[in-house]
Amino acid sequence: MSPARFLFLAAIAIALLPLQLGSALAAELVMFERAGCVWCARFNAEIAPIYPNTDESRSAPLRRIDVDRPLPTDLVGIDAGPFTPTFVIVDKGREVGRIRGYPGDAFFFGLLDRILLNAGLRAGQS
Repeated sequence: MSPARFLFLAAIAIALLPLQLGSALAAELVMFERAGCVWCARFNAEIAPIYPNTDESRSAPLRRIDVDRPLPTDLVGIDAGPFTPTFVIVDKGREVGRIRGYPGDAFFFGLLDRILLNAGLRAGQS
C-alpha cells in the first residue's frame, strides 16, 4: 500500500471514529422503555416534549432504548433493570446514576439534577 493511500484511509478512519463510538463518549440520559408501559406513556406526555429545551438535556440528551430489543453494544454493561421506565445517566460509557420508574413531573427534574450535579455533569445552581 502506498503511503498516500495509507494516509488517506487513516484520515477516513479517524474522521469516522466518533460515529463508530456513538454516544459512549458523551453523557446521556438513557431511557429504558417498552411498548405498553403506562409510566413510559406518562413520561412521554409530561416530560418528553419539553426535555430537549432544558439545561438537563444539554448536559445529558435523552436516548431511548426498547428493552424488548437487543441492547446496543455500547450499553451491554448497563443493566436495564426489571422496571420500565428506568432512566440511567451514562457518562463516558459508565453508569453514574439512575432513576427507577417515573416519579412524576414534580420530582423527575429534581432527581435528575441531583445525579448530574453529583457526577460533575452540571454546574451548581445559584
